[in-house]
Amino acid sequence: MARVSLKGVRKSFGTADVIKGVDIEIEDGEFVVFVGPSGCGKSTLLRMIAGLEDITDGTLEIGGRVVNDVAPKDRGIAMVFQTYAIFPHMTVRENVAFGLTIKGVPKAEKAEKVAAAARILQMEHLLDRRPSQLSGGQRQRVAIGRAIVRDPAVFLFDEPLSNLDAALRMDMRLEIGKLHQQLGATMIYVTHDQVEAMTLADKIVVLKDGKVMQAGSPMDLYHHPANLFVAGFLGAPSMNFISVDTRSVDNGLAMVANAALDPIEVATTGRDIRTGSRAILGVRPQYLVPSATPAEGMLHGKVTLTERLGAETVVEVGLNDGSRVIAAFGEDRILAPGTEIGLAFDPRQAHLFAEGDRP
Repeated sequence: MARVSLKGVRKSFGTADVIKGVDIEIEDGEFVVFVGPSGCGKSTLLRMIAGLEDITDGTLEIGGRVVNDVAPKDRGIAMVFQTYAIFPHMTVRENVAFGLTIKGVPKAEKAEKVAAAARILQMEHLLDRRPSQLSGGQRQRVAIGRAIVRDPAVFLFDEPLSNLDAALRMDMRLEIGKLHQQLGATMIYVTHDQVEAMTLADKIVVLKDGKVMQAGSPMDLYHHPANLFVAGFLGAPSMNFISVDTRSVDNGLAMVANAALDPIEVATTGRDIRTGSRAILGVRPQYLVPSATPAEGMLHGKVTLTERLGAETVVEVGLNDGSRVIAAFGEDRILAPGTEIGLAFDPRQAHLFAEGDRP
C-alpha cells in the first residue's frame, strides 16, 4: 500500500494542454475514482500515474518517492485495462503468473501466489481454461488476478467494466468492492459511469477539460456540489436546473421565483447571489413529490412523459414557463401525458447557483 500525491501535474501533446495543473492527494489504502465525460483527461491522468505517459510538468509521488522518471515496472503499481490484455494462447494459470514468470520468481512461490489470487477471486476452477472458454466477467477476473500476484503498492483500473453487460457490471462492481476490503490496498479507478463512482469510491475526483472540478466523498459531492457541472454530472436522473429571479438576499437566504415557481427561500451556501440577479435553482428528481392537487405545490405544469420502472416512476413535466423538470417518485404511478400536476420539494434540499458557477 502507498500514498499517491499529484502536485501541479500537467500534460501537453504539442500545443494542446490535456491535463491542466492537477493537485490530488490519495491516502494509503484509499479507493479513489476519477470520473468525468469522455475526453476529460481521466485515462490520461491514470496512464501518467502508471508511467505510460510522460509528465510535462509537476510532481508525482508514490509512497513518498518522486517517480516522474521511474520506469513503470519499478513504480510498485499494477494496472487492469479495459480490454483485459490477457494472452489467448495461455491458460488462466499462465496468464495470472505471467508477470512473475518474467521476473523469474521461483516455481513454488509462483504457484502459491497464483493459488492465493484464484481463491480471492473464486476462480480456482478456471485455472486450466483458455481465455476463449471464459465469459467477459471471467476474463476480467484473470486480468485482476494478474495484478494481485504482483503485490503492488497501488492498483490502477482503467474503465475495467465498460465491455460488460449491465448484470455483469453490477456483479464485478461488487467483486471489486470486496477485493478492496480484503486487500486494503490503494486503488485508483477510472470510469465515465457515475453509478460506479458513487458505489465504489472512498473519494471521487470529478474531472472536466483536464481540470479537477471537485474532489471529496461520494455523498459530500452529491449533497454539496461545488458548481453546476458537478451537480449535473452526479446523480441519476440528473439534477433539474431552473432559471429563477432573485428577489431578495438576506442573512444567507435568497427569495427566488419564476413564472412556474412560487416564491421560496433557499440557502445561498456562501455563493455570490445578489438581489435582482438571475440564478439557477437545482433540485434533484428524487426530492420532487406530487402535491395533492395541481394548484398546490411549488412547481406547476403538465406531464409530458412517464416511465414506470416498477419500484420507481420517472416523470417528465413541462412547466408553465416552457421549461421542463424530471421527477422520480418512489412508487409505481400511472400519470397520463397531459395530466396537470403540482410538485413540491423541501427548499433545504435545493441548491442555488450563481451564473458564475458554470465552470
